[in-house]
Order: sequence, then structure tokens, then C-alpha cells
Amino acid sequence: MTSSRSYGESALLTPANLLTMFRLLVAPLFIYLICTHPISWWTTVVGGVAAASDYFDGIVARRQGPTSSGAFLDPLADKVIVLGSLYALVFKHHAHFWTSFWIPAVIITAREIWMSFHRSRASRRGVSIPASRLAKYKTMVQDLAIALYVIPGVGSHPNIALVTIWMAVGLTVVTGWQYYTVGKEVMKHAS
Repeated sequence: MTSSRSYGESALLTPANLLTMFRLLVAPLFIYLICTHPISWWTTVVGGVAAASDYFDGIVARRQGPTSSGAFLDPLADKVIVLGSLYALVFKHHAHFWTSFWIPAVIITAREIWMSFHRSRASRRGVSIPASRLAKYKTMVQDLAIALYVIPGVGSHPNIALVTIWMAVGLTVVTGWQYYTVGKEVMKHAS
């Protein structure tokens, strides 16, 4: 349900952006807690607060209208939380290459770098590539995999998190391809 736009397209200090900025501020604490207390309720609560702020900033942005700053900040916050958390988990469990998050972290990072380049190229041509519903699910599955690694009781069974992160990798690759093909098609028509 989208109402009329409450803020201009270029507004920065909107309620949705403030929630996103809060998520960016919480990210280093969450990453630190993963490094120092990977399976704990403190880590779980801080991660849950970050996830809740992501959920609520989306609701607020839809109600008050999207902004160009929000379109930049929200995916940035997602990348910081997901990639920072994955590399913290890799750091914490560095000895187990094949059963750690190493390979998923590298694949997800490569996709994010590639997509940033692709979106930047599209933006220079005046084309915006919107997030798909599947990409939102991809972020949710990435967040779930990280949560399954830090929640007490569940986190002591890392295979559950590992299966989930590989599901997220599949969604990451598929949505990356979708963004590329949709963006390529839109840029072709914009030329």
C-alpha cells in the first residue's frame, strides 16, 4: 500500500533513511559480536534489531515514497551487514575451508561487486534497475543463514546454516543474472 509521496525524491533525512542509517551504525557491533561471541543471545538480539530495522524501513519507504538516497543506502546497508557477517564467520572458523562460509562469501562478494558495476553503468545512462521480489527473498535467506549460525542451540549445528547459505548463494546467482538481463534490456531501449 503506497500513499502519496511525503518527501522529495532527493530527500536524505527521511524516517526510512534514518532506520537504514541506524542499521549501518549497528552493523559494526554485530560483526564484532560475531567475532567475539559468535553463538550468543547478545549477538542474536543485535542481529535481530538490524533485521527488524531493514523490515520496517521498507514499510516506511513504501508508505512515504522512495527516495534516490534510500535506493542507494538500503542496498548498501544490506551489503555491509551480509558481507561483514559472512567474513566475520569466515574469520572465526578459518580452519575449515570447505565447511565454512568461505566459498559462499566469495561468490556473494563477486556478485555484489559485479552488480555495483552494472548498476553504476546503468545509472550513468539514466537507467535505474529496481530490486526484484526474488532479490528481497535472497537477502532474507542470507540473513537467515547468518542467524542460524549465531542463535544459541541452533548455532552449535553449523550444517543447518551451511545448507541455508548455499540456498542463498543459488538465489544470489539467479538474481544477479536477472538484474543483468533486465538492466541490459532496459539500457538497450534507453539508448
